Amino acid sequence: MTVLSVAAVTAPGPASAPSLVQSVDWLALAPVVIPAAVALVVLVADLFTAPKHKPLLGWLSVAGLAAAVATLLPLRAGDHATFCLTGDAAACSYTADHFALVVQFLVLAGALVTALLSVTAVHETRMPAGEYWFLLLSSSAGAALLPAARDLATLIVALEVASLPAFALVGMRRGDRLSSEAALKFFLSSVTATAVSLLGVSFVYATTGSLHLTQVADRLEDVPAQLDTLAMAGVALTLVGFAFKTAAVPFHFWVPDTYVGAPLPIAGYLSVIGKAVGFTGLILVTVIAFPAYSEIWGPALAVLAALTMTVGNVAALRQAADRANSAVRLLAWSSVGQAGYLLVPIAAAAYTERDQIGSTVAYALMYGAVNLGAFAVAALVARTKPLHRIDDYRGLYAERPLTALTMAFFLLCLAGLPPGIIGLFAKVTVFRSAVDAGLGWLAVVMAVNVVIALYYYLRWTALLFRPAATGDAGAGQAPAASPAPWPVTVAILLTGVTALVLSGAPQLVLRFASGSLFPQ
Repeated sequence: MTVLSVAAVTAPGPASAPSLVQSVDWLALAPVVIPAAVALVVLVADLFTAPKHKPLLGWLSVAGLAAAVATLLPLRAGDHATFCLTGDAAACSYTADHFALVVQFLVLAGALVTALLSVTAVHETRMPAGEYWFLLLSSSAGAALLPAARDLATLIVALEVASLPAFALVGMRRGDRLSSEAALKFFLSSVTATAVSLLGVSFVYATTGSLHLTQVADRLEDVPAQLDTLAMAGVALTLVGFAFKTAAVPFHFWVPDTYVGAPLPIAGYLSVIGKAVGFTGLILVTVIAFPAYSEIWGPALAVLAALTMTVGNVAALRQAADRANSAVRLLAWSSVGQAGYLLVPIAAAAYTERDQIGSTVAYALMYGAVNLGAFAVAALVARTKPLHRIDDYRGLYAERPLTALTMAFFLLCLAGLPPGIIGLFAKVTVFRSAVDAGLGWLAVVMAVNVVIALYYYLRWTALLFRPAATGDAGAGQAPAASPAPWPVTVAILLTGVTALVLSGAPQLVLRFASGSLFPQ
């Protein structure tokens, strides 16, 4: 059943003018409203909760995120919309189509894994529980809103609701200089990018007189000659804010320091949910709002994709295994390289059909599961080896066999090697999108980068099975492993099982690459 938010109500009187009263589709809004409502409940409950009962706030947050994921099931038909214009029922500010639902699942499921990792971290590091969970849930609500947004104003608001709490989460560790510096760098660079993007939105609005993506697309098809330069500038500037969120080069400089300074669950959150936010916004503004200017953003995104994957993989290759925080830095630079692959189908959409976008969605689902899993294992290893070195994983198989095997599987998925079949198929799908679009040079660059990435992924994988070096416990490290907290174990199991199922049945996500996720 299709639920449209515009109430077919006419005001009494001779003119029978359309009413501005709208019927809100709360079911469509549930994936966004539930995390936001639970965030407020947690913040208020924190004032009346004794310190010994603070962990209950974390479990309430986990339950709220699980409920938000569950509400996606009744929406799976993808036919809900709300906050539509009374004069144009096709122009809605919120649309729960298949694209929105898939990305919302990625965002909310990723936030759920992050919450499981955070339950132990918040308690052991004595971070303020109420504030932490409020910020995480608020950011999750903004991230869930963005893929369903269909006007530029809602897009920018959702982007900021997802980003502003993340700044505070990065700097949540009190008295930690690295954490404070990371939060400040993240904040300043993000605010600058958002300001540029807002300037672009204002130019687009001045040119078209509308903020709804479908109306913007229609009106950009026939822009007066005197406004063409303004429109082109608006398109270019609007893309900057979303390119920053994807960590695309040259907007990537904040990533390594931010990941190192943030609590480890938040670093994982930014690597997956933060990127999902950026790529979602980029997809919506390019293929829906700005197809008329594909000759501008298509080549630009192709160049950004090539630069991003190259810079990310080369920087990851240079990480010294014995350097403090090298494991987190490698994952950070790896995420930059992966962002380059994710950009390829978006660039390809400028030359073929917007159906290419499904390749980015399929790749993002694979990447989200395995990258969050890698951060979950890193959180477990950091309990006894807090220097976050790659060398700390030497001999992990002898200490924790299942954990080592799971980590090896995650790394092989990221590398695109068997038995990580889903990683291989996802890369082939992205590669094919570049070839089909006639971007042969970009396909060659991607192939070279995949080979470069093989080295550092396989080096880390091999280290897991080598004998631990004698006297390898570094300064500040505990000599023996501690039992794994069960929330962390559940997070590893969830991501591991998901990656394993996707490798056994890759069609579960690859089917998104074969058809359009947007209503025709």
